Amino acid sequence: MPSTVSAPLSMPTPVHSPLSSSLVPLAVNNHPMQTRAKSGISKKKQVLLTTTAPDYLHTEPPSFAIAHHIPQWHDAMASEFATLQRQSTWSLVPPSPDQHVIGSLPPVRLMLSIAAQHQWSLRQLDVSNAFLHGSLKECVYMRQPPGFVDTASPSHVCFLHKSIYGLRQAPRAWFEKFSSHLLTIGFIASQADPSLFLYKHGSTVLFLLLYVDDIIITGNAPTAITELIANLASAFELKDLGPLKYFLGLQIDYKPSGFFVHQTKYAMDVLSRHNMTTCKPCSSPFVSPSKIASDLVELLSDPTPYRSLVGALQYLTFTRPDLSFAVNSLCQHMQSPTSAHMVAAKRVLRYVRGSLSHGLLFQPGPMHLIVFTDADWAGNPVDRRSTTGSLAVGAAEVAWIRMLLRDLHVFLSECPLIWCDNTSAISLASNPVFHARTKHVEVDYHFVRERVVRGDLKVQFIPTVDQLADLLTKALPTPRFVQLANKLLHSFSRHPFEGG
Repeated sequence: MPSTVSAPLSMPTPVHSPLSSSLVPLAVNNHPMQTRAKSGISKKKQVLLTTTAPDYLHTEPPSFAIAHHIPQWHDAMASEFATLQRQSTWSLVPPSPDQHVIGSLPPVRLMLSIAAQHQWSLRQLDVSNAFLHGSLKECVYMRQPPGFVDTASPSHVCFLHKSIYGLRQAPRAWFEKFSSHLLTIGFIASQADPSLFLYKHGSTVLFLLLYVDDIIITGNAPTAITELIANLASAFELKDLGPLKYFLGLQIDYKPSGFFVHQTKYAMDVLSRHNMTTCKPCSSPFVSPSKIASDLVELLSDPTPYRSLVGALQYLTFTRPDLSFAVNSLCQHMQSPTSAHMVAAKRVLRYVRGSLSHGLLFQPGPMHLIVFTDADWAGNPVDRRSTTGSLAVGAAEVAWIRMLLRDLHVFLSECPLIWCDNTSAISLASNPVFHARTKHVEVDYHFVRERVVRGDLKVQFIPTVDQLADLLTKALPTPRFVQLANKLLHSFSRHPFEGG
């Protein structure tokens, strides 16, 4: 190899030192195989990204700019826009300066219990574009939707004739429209819960529960249910989904012994959303309070994932009361959650992963109203605060349920019974003697005592060993927790409460 390199005339000629004799000379490739290097062919390397593009066919695009480029989403928007036009939801008017233009579950359990007791069938309906059926009483103007601007009048705005999704008035307008129709055909609205309606004519009894645009119907006359569905279909655009199977995240399985209600699919969605589908299960959802209350734990930089997770877990308690205490404890730290709180929330997910098959079983039998209350003295191990007033809260729940049952013409054969493990609370509810040192509970005392005197409820003592409410109010040891959970919950798996 030469020791100098020729350069253009205008440049000085650099001089390099001779190669060191200690370096190994380059080997000459005499192999007959032809390569790109021998042939002087170069190929650019492809840089592969470590992240993949979001799959917007299964998830909602974050903006219209992205959605309108995806054919499936564009077709869905076009179909929705056609429905709005068909319903005469708005008319285009010129804008004016003075216009303000805008941008574009306990009754369920009770109803299932009554249906299971009488072995009634359950039907489900879904109202298409429910809010579009409501009429507006105010003058509301809206800008034309992006991508669907009228070419003849691009500067006009939409004067709304009917309610539309996103308006604060929309839910109330739709409810007034639907409830007024039910009242005209003989239904009566419950005073305890306005979403529950009763129809009674002769021996025919029908119950209808409305939750936004989802409807559940049950009753003792299948023919009358069919006629009711036909009547509603003539007034509203709805879909008959047949027997009730999936309602607001609740799955209903029909068993010979009754209805089994669970949230397995919803729980799996929560686990998947937080990347916990393959986590190791555990046998209880509790974390030591001392670990959560430590001052050495740092605050989360972004509390949004924690709040989202705890909110999702709170909805899971609808059919999983065994999660109530753990989830409600986590809810108390929404303002300033720490990394320890996130660890505790993920432990609840680990417990959920090992108990996906658990839920509530509604089966026929005598209808009794039994309440368990737990007054806890200095039960908080962190600040030793007490939880009081459970007897009064239980009495209030009994009063509400009795009012709801009375609206549905369902009457209990026996007086409601409240079990309480606090003898002092029972004495205050049963003994007319009032002590001055208990005047801080005077209001609750009279509230419960009046109902005991009237015979609306009974209060009796229950030993702590039989106190079912401990499952909902304390962080129990695992054996005790499993014992109480097995009394309250049902599982469609062979071995309930199997965990790691």
